[in-house]
Amino acid sequence: MLRQTFIRFFSVFAVLLAALLALPAQAQNEAPDALIKHLSAEVLDSIKADPALRTGDLTRVIALVDAKLMPNMNFKRMTASAVGPTWRQISPEQQERLQKEFKILLVRTYAGALAQANDVTLTVKPLRGSPDDQEVIVRTEIKGRGDPVQLDYRLEKTPGECAGWKIYNLNVMGVWLVETYRSQFAQEINAKGVDGLIATLAERNKSNSRKN
Repeated sequence: MLRQTFIRFFSVFAVLLAALLALPAQAQNEAPDALIKHLSAEVLDSIKADPALRTGDLTRVIALVDAKLMPNMNFKRMTASAVGPTWRQISPEQQERLQKEFKILLVRTYAGALAQANDVTLTVKPLRGSPDDQEVIVRTEIKGRGDPVQLDYRLEKTPGECAGWKIYNLNVMGVWLVETYRSQFAQEINAKGVDGLIATLAERNKSNSRKN
């Protein structure tokens, strides 16, 4: 149970890492480990200064995710990886609905845990790789109450107008977020199909909304 609590908290903290403040203009050319380091420091300060975020105010959290997180993550790739091979066989409309419900699920499941961010610090470990790498893993360690927690980020380098490093997966204490949901989604798809998965996610989100 304690392990699950840590996974829930630090997964959402990582997911919301870029969402709580705007990226500076120079971030397009910023090294991935430097990006994670300065955002971590700024985000921790933002959480400590904002009571609404610490109480899990969903309206505020979702607005921040839409405005600032989505441009800095490849959420389509994250959702596609969670769905698995079936993703390539479904319609664009189904893909959009899955992304929408998956995002709401993550926000609603984890937003309430932000209050715990008040007492943590994050250290970024030296990056292993070369300047030519298109994908990297940035490894960090979070210290708070209890034992230190491993938190890693998979990032990809994107070209074009939106050039820069983007997060597409998270690892908490050896558990990758996408792979965790992939097994759950596969069970739903095998039993009910893609539309059944979408309906299950939508119902779960409605249920969480009523509880909140």
